[in-house]
Amino acid sequence: MSSKEWFEVEQDESIDDCLKRMSDLGYTPVRRIEEPIFKEVKEGSSVKNEPIRQRIRFQGLKNEQ
Repeated sequence: MSSKEWFEVEQDESIDDCLKRMSDLGYTPVRRIEEPIFKEVKEGSSVKNEPIRQRIRFQGLKNEQ
């Protein structure tokens, strides 16, 4: 039976650091998802959503060893 887990690239972490952390825990990346994070900004009577950063997540598959 395969075991999958999601890993998120932290705010002060590089993608390579996240991939190394996954490898150290015995996971191999099989999927990558990028999602924008928005902030609501009020301009007069309207509300606008502005992107502030990108959330990057990897799905890891547990190595069979």
